[in-house]
Amino acid sequence: MLKLKLKNTYKPKIFFQHRVFGCQIGRNGILPKFKKTEGDFGTPKGKWKLGKIFYRKDKLHFLKLNKFIKKNIYPIKKHYGWSDDTFSFNYNKLINKNKKHNLKIRHENLYRNDDVYDIIVEIKYNYNPTIKSKGSAIFIHCSFNDKRSTKGCIAIDKKELIFILKRLDRYSIIEII
Repeated sequence: MLKLKLKNTYKPKIFFQHRVFGCQIGRNGILPKFKKTEGDFGTPKGKWKLGKIFYRKDKLHFLKLNKFIKKNIYPIKKHYGWSDDTFSFNYNKLINKNKKHNLKIRHENLYRNDDVYDIIVEIKYNYNPTIKSKGSAIFIHCSFNDKRSTKGCIAIDKKELIFILKRLDRYSIIEII
């Protein structure tokens, strides 16, 4: 089993296959699951499975990943969003922003002009069951150019994220400690 470990130290780090990568986390640090709420800018503590992998095909057409995770890889489309609307049936789920019933749902755009969401790895936090207001859209994604904190996700340099992606398998988890 592969593990990504994230330690909440002065400079957060991800440990993967005996390597260390610097990363950014939510500006309010790592929070235990019972304290985590929607919009709290905290990264959830715990062990989490990894879900779907989304990428910008127009920017990463060269991306080749192993056969074990290919079925979980999806190109990001312009109409993709992730619901953070606690009043929506689709809370903490991928949505099609163009569908009539999704037009008024509060969401995060997955197709962005910057490079931050060129690669997104879904962390299966608040999943099965999804509890409204416990936090949504927790991802591993590319770092901001200025290396600022996230809203609760884990951000890592794009080249390092590609390195990790090429070595993930269906049993990979992330452990946030």
